[in-house]
Amino acid sequence: MTPTTPRVALFVTCVVDQALPEVGVATVRLLRRAGYQVDFPQGQTCCGQPFFNSGFRAEARTLARRMIELFEPYETVVAPGGSCTAMVRVEFPHLFEDEPAWRARAEALAAKTYELSEFLVQVAGWQPEASATGLRVTYHDSCHMKRLLHLGQEPRRLLAAAGAQVVEMEESDRCCGFGGLFSIRMPEVSNAMTAEKLRQAEASGAPLLVTCDPGCLTQMRGLVGEGVRVEHLAVVLEEMGDG
Repeated sequence: MTPTTPRVALFVTCVVDQALPEVGVATVRLLRRAGYQVDFPQGQTCCGQPFFNSGFRAEARTLARRMIELFEPYETVVAPGGSCTAMVRVEFPHLFEDEPAWRARAEALAAKTYELSEFLVQVAGWQPEASATGLRVTYHDSCHMKRLLHLGQEPRRLLAAAGAQVVEMEESDRCCGFGGLFSIRMPEVSNAMTAEKLRQAEASGAPLLVTCDPGCLTQMRGLVGEGVRVEHLAVVLEEMGDG
């Protein structure tokens, strides 16, 4: 990297930091491969989504303020997860509707925060080399990615560029059952939803189920059988590059 190499800040998200570190490592490697220097603000914590979804808006605002202050010095912020990206992009401004100064700061952060596949395709204009010819994958559209960020083609384009054959399952945008605290409060319903999602993935005939959301990944991994591997897009693309 040179002094003129463009920089991005990695917002790693709680689930990646605590449970899926390999996703964070793969994200950094992909961003570097795309030509970017990656900074990791050490003071980052949760974006506040669990508080927000549970109705604890004051607590969510406390975490949102911390994140806004921490990432303000950076021109671009990238996260390997649609859920947390949606929290920053869509919900942060709502948290400060009665605080104009903080709302403006929240909107500024929202405007420069991207989900990983979105950034690689729409901003970096990067695509992997075709090294996975013949690999069949199916893709899960997470709720936040699909419905709040309106992203779906970006991960598919990256997988196709890497040489993979994307085989669509019956309902790719069907909820995986995670829903954050929903999976804890209503585990029977949550697990039934996950079982149906995995049934459709297995029916596609693809041995690899790919998602961009760490929460969905952990939920589906918890119930998946031996027939399908569930993995994050960043890890899959990094493995293809190593191959």
